[in-house]
Amino acid sequence: MILQALTQYYEALAERGEIARPGWAKAKVRYALCIDGQGDLQQLIPLLEDKGGKKPQPQQIVLPAPVKRASGVAANFLWDNAGYLLGLDDKGKPERSAACFAACRALHHELLDGVESETAQGILAFLDRWDPAKAAEHPLLQEEQPGLLAGGNLVFRVNGLFAQEDPEIKRRWQAHFDRREGTFLQCLVTGELDVIEKIHPAVKGVDGAQSSGAALVSFNAPAFCSYGREQNFNAPVGKYAAFAYTAALNHLLSERSQVQKLGDCSVVCWAEGAEPQYRALALGALFGAETEDFTEDDLRDAVKKLAHGQRVPERNLNPDHRFYILGLSPNAARLSVRFFYRDTFGSLMRNVNAHYERMEIVRPAYDPYATIPLWAMLRETVNLNSRDKKASPVLAGATARAIFTGGLYPAALLEQTMLRIRAERKITRGRAAIIKAYYLRNPHEGCPKEVLSVALNEASTNPAYTLGRLFSVYEAVQQAANPGINATIRDKYFNAAASTPATIFPLLGSLCMKHLRKLETGSRIRYEKQIVSLNGVLSDRLPSRLTLPEQGAFQLGYYHQTQKRYEKKEEK
Repeated sequence: MILQALTQYYEALAERGEIARPGWAKAKVRYALCIDGQGDLQQLIPLLEDKGGKKPQPQQIVLPAPVKRASGVAANFLWDNAGYLLGLDDKGKPERSAACFAACRALHHELLDGVESETAQGILAFLDRWDPAKAAEHPLLQEEQPGLLAGGNLVFRVNGLFAQEDPEIKRRWQAHFDRREGTFLQCLVTGELDVIEKIHPAVKGVDGAQSSGAALVSFNAPAFCSYGREQNFNAPVGKYAAFAYTAALNHLLSERSQVQKLGDCSVVCWAEGAEPQYRALALGALFGAETEDFTEDDLRDAVKKLAHGQRVPERNLNPDHRFYILGLSPNAARLSVRFFYRDTFGSLMRNVNAHYERMEIVRPAYDPYATIPLWAMLRETVNLNSRDKKASPVLAGATARAIFTGGLYPAALLEQTMLRIRAERKITRGRAAIIKAYYLRNPHEGCPKEVLSVALNEASTNPAYTLGRLFSVYEAVQQAANPGINATIRDKYFNAAASTPATIFPLLGSLCMKHLRKLETGSRIRYEKQIVSLNGVLSDRLPSRLTLPEQGAFQLGYYHQTQKRYEKKEEK
């Protein structure tokens, strides 16, 4: 299903002229080897472009499709790194560099022998005359040797013409790529008879995976094989489909601004017909990504319309249009599919809109986000002072699936959030919103709907919620009595008050009486009225222990009351 969707996406991109045709692919190139018709190296030109970053980046050029280097030596046609095109040794293995150059020379002779163009003859003359053992001594290479050895690809340029632009060379490469030699089987993706690709092209751009590329489909152990078939013959994918799905995936991953991160997972999304407006809206609505196509108001309005099954004609958005989301995680030389979502765009927006409605909660004045994006939600579950600030990959995937499909939130989301509250004794807007959303979607009698409000519910009589409100008032009294205090009762007693209130609240009440005596009459009376009102809701016998859902109600009560307190200060 994933490969079929990616192949269809490739075909849509090809129809729009936004991706290279079969046999060709974009690659990053750092240098051009400028040679003359006799094969002499005349110049080494950097091919860099400014993309607004700190340093210029290698140019993206359409070149013959790369080979898959699982192991051993295999050269690319017309382009490669300095080890293959020049025989430069960057790893202290001169024998391997010599073998790489020999493989490059053999490949170009195989494909260019008989091609009469000046470009082809110049390349062959260069490869025949070049001595890789003396490559490091060439004056042009000595100047640029650090850059060459640092990585990056090179291309041939003969008398001012790039080799990949020569018409005769292009025809020879296309004929070579299109040849059908091998085992013909029915392709699992297209259903057509095709030569089965033994090793699929590499997928590049997934953070944490090998920089040279990783495989989405791969078999390299007997335990994975069956019926005597080896490698990818266990899942026969034709040459065309293997190229198409990897080209589409590499195209998605190459646009770094369009790739979202959830834990260790790289997330890409696309519409069935490759229309860019669907992806722009999804990235803004799901991940809070900045988009020039939609303002915040436009985004919110479009999501609500699509969620109710309405078209957005001014943006050419149809709720019945098919949409895909794919999450990939690194796994050494392979890629793991963390999640794959396929549904109509309207259904996705309906689930996302419902999620944001559940997450809606009173916002502090300093918080810049109108809604809490998915990455910010997951950030609430990690220790920001630790070395690894990424959310758990399993938790990130499960939470994303719950939001996309409208399913139940994973229990680990609540557990990790409560763990951070206990560790830091701090309830942020995001953590309060997670507790509220979790119990709205996963109901529990210990945290009833009356406490799951956007702002303070002063009419609630829930004991745990009222205790949280009372704790916030006690803290406010302490801060008013001791301005600028470093550690409040929240730092010392919050966890105990949320779990064993019968033990802690008598002590807190006694401390509060001492703090009240330090206040002016007006402030003291105002706080006393609040305390008396809240104690009137509670029975004489406080709960000895609060369950996890009841602790959630306590924390929501504390958060709501605290935000109400700050709101009053701002109004004053």
